[in-house]
Amino acid sequence: MVNALIVYGTRLGATASTSEEIARILREEGLEVRLVDAKKEKVKDIAGYDLIVVGSGIAMGKWTSEPEDFLKRFRGELAGKKVALFVSCGNAAPSPTAKPEEVAEARKKYLDDKAAQYDLHPVALGFFGGAYDYNNMPWWASMFMNAAKKDLIASGAKETKPGLYDTRDWDAIRAWARDLAAKARSG
Repeated sequence: MVNALIVYGTRLGATASTSEEIARILREEGLEVRLVDAKKEKVKDIAGYDLIVVGSGIAMGKWTSEPEDFLKRFRGELAGKKVALFVSCGNAAPSPTAKPEEVAEARKKYLDDKAAQYDLHPVALGFFGGAYDYNNMPWWASMFMNAAKKDLIASGAKETKPGLYDTRDWDAIRAWARDLAAKARSG
């Protein structure tokens, strides 16, 4: 049995639900999965895990601090593990105003550069959209995001409940998780 650990950091919940879906798919694929919200629980040891998945929301161009701390703390041990990184990020969502080079630069910054920073060679990198909950944003964020709401709607973001716009492609997330399970099971 392949043992997987998913450690994530979230600000407003999108990365939590993305992590839960990844965990669900990995379990469906036969992996034993432990899911950890790094803000609520500190992982003490990663020795018993074959696959480590680390995910973060992106806000103001940065990873959340808790998964970043996890990468720092286990940097040496992660080098000998199968590792996957993912982010929930507005830049990953389709948008009529997004320039392909900006999307590519965001992916590089949030995933490739993050892996290089910790000398990691991930088996998978996931670049997923996020969710914008206008009901739970700090006032300063909602002021900024209100200006972008028209583009958000034009990009096809679904208002899944009043004030909540989801830009994630759930089928792509599930496919990524299935592929990740196959990589975790391979020698």
